[in-house]
Amino acid sequence: MSTSNPAKIGVLVEEHFDETEYLRFNEFFPTNGYEVEYFSHLWNQPSLTFKGNDHMAEVTVIKEVKDVNLNDYAGIILIGGYAMDRLRYQVQVTPGQPNRSPAVEFLRKVVEAMDRNELKIGTICHSLWLFCADPALLEGRKVTCAHNIICDVENAGGTVIYENGETAETYVDRNLISGHHPGVVEEFMQIFLQEMKSAKSQQLAVSET
Repeated sequence: MSTSNPAKIGVLVEEHFDETEYLRFNEFFPTNGYEVEYFSHLWNQPSLTFKGNDHMAEVTVIKEVKDVNLNDYAGIILIGGYAMDRLRYQVQVTPGQPNRSPAVEFLRKVVEAMDRNELKIGTICHSLWLFCADPALLEGRKVTCAHNIICDVENAGGTVIYENGETAETYVDRNLISGHHPGVVEEFMQIFLQEMKSAKSQQLAVSET
């Protein structure tokens, strides 16, 4: 396990991101000591500007997802809205070959780090769509999500958690923290923050022994 304690959260984003989540991430995490950095696939451009679902908020991204160093982050969040569906796109496809879009390749690295207990990853609303691009990433994991992607998640091998006739508001499966829609963003952020703080405390305890 890494003993570094970066105070930065990386957020993967694209066009049609959820604006409620975007605005709250930018307020909540810096207030609690974490810088928020956005990245995406930039298609060989120096920067790209993406607009949210409501065409009110926008974010200019200069960090290419292929250049992200996971050691720089305490956690990674996949933003909701339709951004993760767009990031599944691959220019060329080969029958029988797993999805090779830059964002899915990146997610494979994130999941490996998550499974080594080195990184927290958060998903909310529709953002599990990126996991669904390769069922090997989701199989056997317990999650919650937006109601309209339940079939996508379950068909990709995920176990959706239900409470009181709907998907659970939030759920923590080891280092994977999921929320079912932007209406629970406050609870989602609080849990994500506590999970990162807990991991940091455990790392410090290990480094001192």
